[in-house]
Amino acid sequence: MRGQWGLITGIIVVLIIAIFAVINVEPVEVNYLFGQNEWPLVLVIIGSVLMGGLIVGSVGIYKIYRLQQEVKKLQLENEGLKNDPEGRSRVKERSKRAKDENNHDVTKTKQ
Repeated sequence: MRGQWGLITGIIVVLIIAIFAVINVEPVEVNYLFGQNEWPLVLVIIGSVLMGGLIVGSVGIYKIYRLQQEVKKLQLENEGLKNDPEGRSRVKERSKRAKDENNHDVTKTKQ
């Protein structure tokens, strides 16, 4: 259901941008670093929206890739702990020891 609402919202946004772009067809001057030119405003608007979409999409794909790599790493670590019951107990011992040390430090600072 969430994907359907996202699709409907996307279609509405695209329609609003298309209507806005078609209404603005007069030529405008576009300044580049190396020159200038006149373009129809409709092309400038559509080009800007496409570039913005590509940039946001690229950042999103990169973030998904990084998260997938982290999930794979954690799954491998989890499998390693499942196959090594001794390792699991060592992890628990270390975390318990760290908690005890923190509690010990807190009681020292209170005195």
